[in-house]
Amino acid sequence: MIPFNVPPFLGTETDFLTQAINNHKICGDGPFTKECHAWLEKKTGAAKALLTTSCTDALEMAALLLDIKPGDEVILPSFTFCSTADAFALRGAKLVFVDIRPDTMNIDENKIEDAITEKTKAIVPVHYAGVACEMDTILDIARRHGIKIVEDAAQAVMSEYKGQALGAIGDFGCYSFHETKNYSMGEGGAILIKDPAKIEEAEILREKGTNRSVFLRGQIDKYTWVNYGSSYLPSDMNAAYLWAQLKEADKINNDRLASWQKYYDAFEELEKEGFVQRPIVPAECKHNAHMFYLKAKDLEERTALISFLKQNDILAVFHYIPLHSAPAGKKFGVFHGEDEYTTAESERLLRLPMYYGLTDEDIDKVIDTVIKFYKG
Repeated sequence: MIPFNVPPFLGTETDFLTQAINNHKICGDGPFTKECHAWLEKKTGAAKALLTTSCTDALEMAALLLDIKPGDEVILPSFTFCSTADAFALRGAKLVFVDIRPDTMNIDENKIEDAITEKTKAIVPVHYAGVACEMDTILDIARRHGIKIVEDAAQAVMSEYKGQALGAIGDFGCYSFHETKNYSMGEGGAILIKDPAKIEEAEILREKGTNRSVFLRGQIDKYTWVNYGSSYLPSDMNAAYLWAQLKEADKINNDRLASWQKYYDAFEELEKEGFVQRPIVPAECKHNAHMFYLKAKDLEERTALISFLKQNDILAVFHYIPLHSAPAGKKFGVFHGEDEYTTAESERLLRLPMYYGLTDEDIDKVIDTVIKFYKG
């Protein structure tokens, strides 16, 4: 069976894990965590990067740092993972879903402004498949209305919009280092902070409400509980695993991009003949090959294609069920405007195997099997 995903592994992860154990420093904010923070800050230009136990926790931190309260409204796409919504629903916010663009599957920037009310506190663009939302328009809307932006960049490490790293464009950005992502620490994430004035508040929040981070830098002689908080920092062993991959980020990125391009080129004829649609990456976007998907004609055809691939020992999957149609989505939110594309496009989308180290032989088998389904 060709798997849908294999967590990235370079071989040096075990060396760094051993170092972390030998350092007798396996809790949070050890040497490897600091290396990851420095890499993320240098790569993205963010004022501060902080590893978290998940992207979900990074999003929850962003909601807390924005002081989201019951009655506030947050605008987001319905085509996303539930964590995007959970972080704000937990704070009592009303979720306002808007439609997506059919080309990139990202939030339709032209539908956002009409959904804004005096209660709107944040816009949460989700960079689907590591392809950027139209951030210039979203930034302009946010500035004119005094609204904050939280980028859900879970899938977008190493992706860019007009030369800017995704996750570092809005007020906060949230990354995922889950085992399904391009770079992994098993479970983990990071929050990127744009405003330096928010750094200390974020550190306190992440460190159980204490000023321990300031203490560890030698700026105070003891630390204490100063505000509410939680334990959002991961073990340094997780960071050691991640650091092995961040050091070789270009190697992983180039490998994935090569696999993505091979898929893309191979399905050109199927698209020309009207069988499928390939991903669209706007010219201003630099993507990271987080996933490769095809769009079938409809839900029935997609289901048949998944089944055919499985019969041929290939695991392919569909993706999100739109949140506004889920029980929790109906409870905590509302869809603003017409659902023209969210449901229809989500029912067509099929994700093919994509991971670091995917062999040319396996890619060829996937390609040949998809072509056989349509033209066999």
